[in-house]
Amino acid sequence: MSTLTDSAAEQSDAKNPSLERCLDVLLGAQNDSEQFAALLLVTKCAQAGELDSQTRRRIFDAVGFTFPNRLLFSNTVPDGCPAHLFQSLGVTLLACFCTDPVLAVHPQVLNKIPILSETLITTSGSGNGELLSMVEDAYQCLLGILAAPQGEKHLLSGGILPYLCKAYTNQNHCWEQALKILTSLITVLPAKCWKKSQPELQLLLTKLTEEFCKEEGEQRSQLTDLLPVFLPPSPVLLDTSWGKECLKHLCKGLFNILSRKLSLSQRDPALKLGACIANNYGSSWIMAENKEEGSRLLALIVNLACIEIRMALEDSEPFNSRESVLTACYALVEMGIQACTKEERQPVLKNEQKLQLVGVMQEACGAVMYYLQQVGWEKLEDPFVLVSVRLLGAWLAEETSCLKHEVFQLLPFLVHYMQTWHQRNVTCWKMRNDVSQMAITSSWGSIWPGDPVRFLLPALCHLSAEEAPRRMLISEGVPVLLYEYFQHQWEVLCSQDVPKEMHNTAELSLQTCCGIFLNLVVTEPSFVGQESCFVSLMKLLVLSLPNLLTKEGHLVLVANISTLGLMMTRLLAETPVLQENSSQDFFKAAINFLKNSHVALCLTDTGKQSVTLSKNYADVWEDISELWFLGVQAFSNCIQRLPWLCTLVLKSGWLQDTLHLLDNISPKSVDSDLVTALQSMLTELAKNSSSCRALIQTQGGVEKANLYGMAALEQCLSELP
Repeated sequence: MSTLTDSAAEQSDAKNPSLERCLDVLLGAQNDSEQFAALLLVTKCAQAGELDSQTRRRIFDAVGFTFPNRLLFSNTVPDGCPAHLFQSLGVTLLACFCTDPVLAVHPQVLNKIPILSETLITTSGSGNGELLSMVEDAYQCLLGILAAPQGEKHLLSGGILPYLCKAYTNQNHCWEQALKILTSLITVLPAKCWKKSQPELQLLLTKLTEEFCKEEGEQRSQLTDLLPVFLPPSPVLLDTSWGKECLKHLCKGLFNILSRKLSLSQRDPALKLGACIANNYGSSWIMAENKEEGSRLLALIVNLACIEIRMALEDSEPFNSRESVLTACYALVEMGIQACTKEERQPVLKNEQKLQLVGVMQEACGAVMYYLQQVGWEKLEDPFVLVSVRLLGAWLAEETSCLKHEVFQLLPFLVHYMQTWHQRNVTCWKMRNDVSQMAITSSWGSIWPGDPVRFLLPALCHLSAEEAPRRMLISEGVPVLLYEYFQHQWEVLCSQDVPKEMHNTAELSLQTCCGIFLNLVVTEPSFVGQESCFVSLMKLLVLSLPNLLTKEGHLVLVANISTLGLMMTRLLAETPVLQENSSQDFFKAAINFLKNSHVALCLTDTGKQSVTLSKNYADVWEDISELWFLGVQAFSNCIQRLPWLCTLVLKSGWLQDTLHLLDNISPKSVDSDLVTALQSMLTELAKNSSSCRALIQTQGGVEKANLYGMAALEQCLSELP
């Protein structure tokens, strides 16, 4: 070891004998004055960045941290010397030490981050040479810390972020270095950065977007590459006045770029920036600009994205170098789909613009189908295939009538692809791997979870309603896949150790699965009765609904599971899972859902009562009304097959509450759909249970039937004793 050190020293001496003599003086210094003089000679002989690692270590061994600490905190300097002489020398020494990765994260360096931070904003673009040199050395220290393991975390904990923002915003000396460090911090720790220093980052982003809007040439190109990193989490920009101003600047800047004839190197970053904003804000960000200019930008950027997709995917040559841009274009087309299908009071696009965009998006999605048909089977592991399936899922969720032949041809691949990824995700889930391993990060920073089943569920809901594609889905084994997927998503929803976002996603997936199963139950009853996966699904519904009903905030999923289970009961009533002793809790929960929807409301001006929705139901009635009416009808049909349900109805108080409600409200306040639903339930109860019939009759059932126009109930009560 000594030989190696001596050899290195000899080489260094050969390169810089003056520096070696200074080091000898430094090592032999007897007091502060001698040490200070020697340090001045050392810094004069060589800047920190020019020293090799052995020389830096020799300086540190000779000086340590004690002397730099005294220099940094000294308040006096000799007469005639610059005011910041000692501090400048202290920072220079730290800069020398920080080029060593081990020393850069030493506690004695990390606790100087506040001092280094203050240094960054002590001077503007011109001024005292000593100060400018100290700022440069301070940045050298910060870059050394940044390059060390956990460097970003150390800098953020040290409170550096506001100072870097000020250094850039005020264009202080070396502001380019401030922007470089800021970019690294926000790239690695975006959420923590925005949480810690939103006011300063707000001012920084405002300045960056203003420059993006006004600048031309190379500077605008650099900003186009940089801005995706600095965008805050959604929905900050849409919810704040300063954020809307930033979006206006972004819109104007993007339109200025994309409306010109551009090279790929100019257009690609602009498309990626637009995609990054679209991924966070959908099409809403376009409205930050006035409606006319917003619609022009939306039409322009989506058209360009569609052209890029067609040119790449229809070309026989490989396009690997363009995948990041194409992924960005996919996000822009998804934004276009959203803008064309979303119902708004003030839509961004006029009808003729929508028609034109739908046409070009259809061509782009046709190219995606062609690509998947050609190479998808061979590239099941390719992330680009996954994002292609995601875009196709977004398109088919809104439009299945176009390109029917192509969709039909592609279905076998899509089913195989869903099965492959589902098995992989289930394996990862069982091993409880980090959820980030189940995701693919695109080139502009957004995370698209690797779940093609979820992407395609809305499309499957449409396709399962049409005979030809439904038959193919059945023949390809989709019902079994959907049952397994439903089971997996239920596990995710019940898990306590996953992020809330995963719970929300799982719940939406479960709701859509229920819609697909309902389509199959209604259109393929004989198949449902024969396929074993539906018995397994019924077992899962029987177990899950009572548990779900005890938790708040899941009424839409409760409606889906209740109605699906009741509809399946008509077909599977003879199976063991639906016998009285094993399914009572499910039917109690279903009755609970159905009976609590409507209440009487007193109208103060007339003193009469009117039927209205209870509060929880009113909040989601638009989403569950069809399910509720279908559920009442299905429950009524179940009574004949499972007569013991009548006892549950009586014990639950549903029958009593319904009769009481009809007693206390004005018949005019009840719409015909509700009358029909209640009549079906009351009639079946009267037919299949003497106890229920007696209760209805003693509560004036015939008079109520006549009053509300329930002819079937009136006839039933008249015919039966």
